[in-house]
Formats: sequence, C-alpha cells, structure tokens
Amino acid sequence: MGRLFAVDAAAASSASAAAAALNGAVDWWKDVNESPMWQDRIFHALAVLYGIVSVVALVQLIRIECRVPEYGWTTQKVFHFLNFIVNGVRSIVFVLRRNVQLIQPEILQHVILDMPGLAFFTTYALLVLFWAEIYYQARAMSTDGLRPTFYWINGVVYAIQIILWIVLWWKPVRVMVILSKMFFAGVSLFAAFGFLLYGGRLFLMLQRFPVESKGRRKKLQEVGYVTTICFTCFLIRCVMMCLNAFDKSADLDVLSHPILNFFYYLLVEILPSAMVLFILRKLPPKRGITQYHPIH
Repeated sequence: MGRLFAVDAAAASSASAAAAALNGAVDWWKDVNESPMWQDRIFHALAVLYGIVSVVALVQLIRIECRVPEYGWTTQKVFHFLNFIVNGVRSIVFVLRRNVQLIQPEILQHVILDMPGLAFFTTYALLVLFWAEIYYQARAMSTDGLRPTFYWINGVVYAIQIILWIVLWWKPVRVMVILSKMFFAGVSLFAAFGFLLYGGRLFLMLQRFPVESKGRRKKLQEVGYVTTICFTCFLIRCVMMCLNAFDKSADLDVLSHPILNFFYYLLVEILPSAMVLFILRKLPPKRGITQYHPIH
C-alpha cells in the first residue's frame, strides 16, 4: 500500500511540474506578444531575412544577365526579378511594421500587407508556367495557350482582390474581411495544386525518360524538391489563411502576434524562397537554349 501511495505522489508531482512548465510557456508567449520591444525585434528580424533573400535573388539575376544577355527577359530572369521585388517590399514593410498599423484609412493596411502575397503567387505561378511549357514541348504539344492563360488567371485574381478591397473600404464589416482572407486561401490552394499537377507531370516524364544521364538525374531532383517545397508552402498558407479568417487568436494583421507572424512568414515565404533560389542556382548555358522564352 505504501508503495502505491508513493507512485501516486510521484505521478502527481510530475503532473504538477508539467502544468507549471505549460503555464510558464503560455506566460512567456503572452509576454513576448505584448512587449513592444519584442514585437519590433521579431519584425526587424523578418525584415533582415527578407532582405537577405531579396539580395540573393538580385545577385542571381545579375549573374544570369551577364551569362545570357542576348536572350532578353527570359522566364528565369523574370522569376528572379519578381523574387527580388517581393522580398524587398516585404523587408521594407516589416521595417516600418508599426507605422503601417497606424495608416488610415484601414483598407490601405490590408493593401500593403496583402499585395506582396499576391505578387508571391504571381512569382511562383511563373515557375509553374515554365514547367508547363517544358512539359508541353517535350510531348510535342502546342504551348500557344499557356501564356495567355497565365496572364488571364493572374488578371482575374488581381481584379477580384481589388474588388474585395474596394467593397471592404466602402463597407468595412467583418464578413468582407473573412471573404478577402478566404479568397486568398483559395488562391493559395489553387497554386498548390498547380505545382502538384505540372511539377508532378514533369517529374513523372523525366522519370520515364529512357536515357540515363547526370543531367537527367539533377533535373529530376530539382523538379521533385521544388514541387514538394512549393506545394507545402502554399498548402500551409491556405490553412493559415482559413484560421486567420475565423480565429482572432490566429490574426496575422496585428502587432500583438509577432511570434505567429515570424513562423508563418518563415514557413510560407522566406524558407521556400531561399530553398528554391538555392536549388535553381545553376546558370543557363551560353549557347543553344531553347527553353528560355522572352516575356512580351
């Protein structure tokens, strides 16, 4: 009997210690979220990370331009240029994050915070377009409709978002905020399945390619890694936007959630961009490039 009481006492002590540790973690999370000093530190840390990715994209763009200046604005160059712009703008926004929260009318806050996210979608949709062109060319299929479809999809996405912003400015009610965030979640889900569709098709095509070579293996790994990274990041963005729309504790547009902001932007934009830029770091050959097309 005495041994049983000793075991119960030990279990109770362990439970109390676990509860105390949990309460301590909750208090720490709350203290950091409510501290202006920690808010500024975390937002400035995000600004630095975005700035690094932006500089890396610019350096890579310059390297590609020096390597193949005769090809003009290829898909690869535009992709790196958009990465430079998106990450640079994000960096500036996070440097001025506290000032952004004070901008009036409030709709301008939504535009400043959401526009880089739309540009991020366009940047990586361009990568899907590039893969779709390679896949269609390899299958001897016409690529004439791919670029118009790319422009049309982006035009529709931006037009709907602008309409939602105008309606939200005219009638700033909670339901419009929810609709705007859910639309963004839908766009992210669409992008995720775009990568799964064309990245998966290109991966399977390369896998079935009859000639074994070092270049084929590298391209297979490149497509596989980038597809996995981009599908995952857009899927996470979709889930977080849904939570953001309905749960105020998951709101990303306020100063009082710096830890949530840090992990969200780290997982859905900074790390994916850094990894994709690293994977696609190889420069194009100087002669005989058939897969790089100018953007008109």
